[in-house]
Amino acid sequence: MQILDGQLVSRATKDELKLKVAQLVTEGKKIPHLAAVLVGSNGASETYVGAKVKACGEIGFKSTLIRLEEDISENKLLSVIDDLNLDQDIDGILVQLPLPKHISDEKVINTILPSKDVDGFHPANVGKMVQGLDTFIPATPYGIMLMLEHYKIETKGKHAVVIGRSNIVGRPMSILLSQSAPYGNCTVTITHSHTKNLAEICRSADIIVAALGIPEFVKEDMVKEGAIIIDVGITRVPDASKKSGFALKGDVDFKAVSPKCSFITPVPGGVGPMTIAALMKNTFKACIDKL
Repeated sequence: MQILDGQLVSRATKDELKLKVAQLVTEGKKIPHLAAVLVGSNGASETYVGAKVKACGEIGFKSTLIRLEEDISENKLLSVIDDLNLDQDIDGILVQLPLPKHISDEKVINTILPSKDVDGFHPANVGKMVQGLDTFIPATPYGIMLMLEHYKIETKGKHAVVIGRSNIVGRPMSILLSQSAPYGNCTVTITHSHTKNLAEICRSADIIVAALGIPEFVKEDMVKEGAIIIDVGITRVPDASKKSGFALKGDVDFKAVSPKCSFITPVPGGVGPMTIAALMKNTFKACIDKL
């Protein structure tokens, strides 16, 4: 069993980008600039946005963090995005999800210019991804693909089971794994809350991508020997033994499942860091595409 170390791959990805930014500086060209919009004070969102801003600093990107009140109107938020769309110095825009219930995620995503949509959620970018065209790929699936590439994991002809069908992870992940590409060419099964015989389907999988948000949902008896496990889930579970008062759990019962695997991602330290690395690659691309 080998651990897929997201921290290691993320660091290598960021180091590579840092060299490219240094080259831009040497040539007197524009430096990538990411604008992050945070609505309200959700603890997890604060952590995620903070990590993204920190990564920008490590690589040499410019970053702008815009904090907005929880009760901001939808129209006001859309107006803020419009201003960022018009700002020629801003290359990438991300609005941290989830948003308060009175704001439509769909309207927000559709308002961001596709050329600045470094989260890869805009329908125009999703459509290009489906067709295999050059575009921004949603950061978490993109990060997973970068990890598969780094570890040179053979995927061709394998049966991949994706648990979860969200537009952020499950659906794009299924498309990328099935595409005719070096780390695609899988036969993909998408499963979800209405899937019958889920455990049986998982036992047939060479690759399982667990992205449903239920701690330790994937058990040892759902996994065949030698399977590759990608655990996207990260949930705060109360734990009095921790200084923070909680532990971070993935969607996979790591302790029980890992002995059976050929490769597995840990939580934390697996997919999470790769999501940020992929976002940085998208932001660099957004800048370079304009040069």
